[in-house]
Amino acid sequence: MIMSRALDPSQPVAAPPAAARSRGDAIAVNSAVAFFREPLAPIFTAMTVLVLVVLGIEFARTAGLVAALWGAGGVAVAVWLRSARGPSYDLCFAGLLATGIAAGELLAGNSYALSALFTAVNMLEIGTAVLLARRFAPTLNLATVDGACRFLLSAAVIAPIPAAAIAAGALQLIDGSSVLHTFQTWWFGHALGIAVISSFGLSLTRRHLIAVRHPLRAAEAAILLGLLVAVCIGVFVQSRVQVAFVVIPVLILFAVRFRVLGVATALVIVTLTAVGGAMMGRGPFLSAGPNLADQALLAQLMVLFGCMPILLVASLLEERDRLSDRAKAGQVRAERASEAKSRLLANVAHEIKSPVGGVIGIGELWKTGQLGPVTETQAEMAEMLVKTARQVEALSHDLLDMARAESGAVKVELRPTDIPGVLEDVRRATLLRPEAEGLRLHVVSEGDGLIALADSQRLTQVICNLASNAVKYGGSGGLVVFRASKVYDGVRIEVIDRGPGLSPEKQAQLFEPFNRLGLERSTVEGHGIGLALAKRLVELQGGTIGVVSTPGEGAAFWVELPAA
Repeated sequence: MIMSRALDPSQPVAAPPAAARSRGDAIAVNSAVAFFREPLAPIFTAMTVLVLVVLGIEFARTAGLVAALWGAGGVAVAVWLRSARGPSYDLCFAGLLATGIAAGELLAGNSYALSALFTAVNMLEIGTAVLLARRFAPTLNLATVDGACRFLLSAAVIAPIPAAAIAAGALQLIDGSSVLHTFQTWWFGHALGIAVISSFGLSLTRRHLIAVRHPLRAAEAAILLGLLVAVCIGVFVQSRVQVAFVVIPVLILFAVRFRVLGVATALVIVTLTAVGGAMMGRGPFLSAGPNLADQALLAQLMVLFGCMPILLVASLLEERDRLSDRAKAGQVRAERASEAKSRLLANVAHEIKSPVGGVIGIGELWKTGQLGPVTETQAEMAEMLVKTARQVEALSHDLLDMARAESGAVKVELRPTDIPGVLEDVRRATLLRPEAEGLRLHVVSEGDGLIALADSQRLTQVICNLASNAVKYGGSGGLVVFRASKVYDGVRIEVIDRGPGLSPEKQAQLFEPFNRLGLERSTVEGHGIGLALAKRLVELQGGTIGVVSTPGEGAAFWVELPAA
């Protein structure tokens, strides 16, 4: 695709500078990530491990022959997990790692016996870490709290224990080294290396690298790294006062701005300066005493328990970002689906209104005999036809109102509205309904000045709907009460019946569109639209709507509107 565009004379030969930079950044990111899939990755890893082994032995030994910081295992675990392709690859990779470790041990001056021992024990640790990570953290996703905890616990905490125990026992037999000091130095040093360096290696994903490719973001990252280096040197090298907590706010800043990759990078710097300062006999850890192993142990504990939890904070923030993005995408899909549904409802309502009007006109003419003589039976059928058509017409009007309300096309004109007057009008209109025959309808006004800020036409539509439901579903109680009262800084309207009431389960579903609460096959007419439409109309007027009901004791539907 790129070559064809370049050869097309109708296309510009040179890409715009912004596009070129973006393409260059993408290539750089892909190159960084693709390293883990290159055939030479095991060879480069073995060479890196060799160098780290020499550095660890030369500069980080504290408890006899054991180093307080061991980065070789962290690099090996990260690359092995990122580049694994099968059993044959694993065997070749393990062989190269063993060669690199053995060569480093020999170059650092260890005897053949010690080199063989340490090579075997290190390979046991690395292999155990890889197996446990694949078993308990197969996604290797540090961008979730669960994934980060699983990896750190399995690969960093548990995997070094068998190797530490074997090394401690062997060195005790060889030169009488303290088993406890050797074990704890090995365990903490190797756990620190895997936790910090492997986390950094696993966080080098395309998503994280793309996040910092923008020049401004890269400049911000450079400034924060410079600040962290200055703080670490001041705290762990220059100062002898226990102020290691000063590093925590900087790490939190990395978590907030750059999430997992930022914290993993910062932890590498903190670990090197903290343990390095202790190994040089400088920094706040001199308070642990003259023993170098105790000073290094204090530095290890500070990083493991004081700084590593910030990585989980970054994982939590990144997980929250991902869930937020999913929620936004779901909201967009839901809004599009709602718009499509509203358009469908509007189209269906428009298509229904015209033919239904014709059916009603023909039915009226037929019923009155204007189309010719009719029998009594034909007149009843014509009346039934008109009644049914009017129900369909009412449904089309409700559908159209519902579609308009959901799309925001319904406009309300808020004016001071006399609520008792509206209730009296609704009461009189309700008395004309056939279902209201034999019912008592009362209006109760509690107090004066019951004036709400509302659209009188839409409010009347809402109260009529509530009154219709009270008559249809609660008419068995023989009484419907319309009540108006003051509440806080508004006016409360209630339509109360003495019917069978509603269970809590039905109340929770009451305002859902097209939900008739299991009465679809009952003799009571309805479509399940009225209450959903009433809720939307009330909300458009700045009010709220709800219901208070107890099974067997009737129901009270209420509307609260702001006072004028």
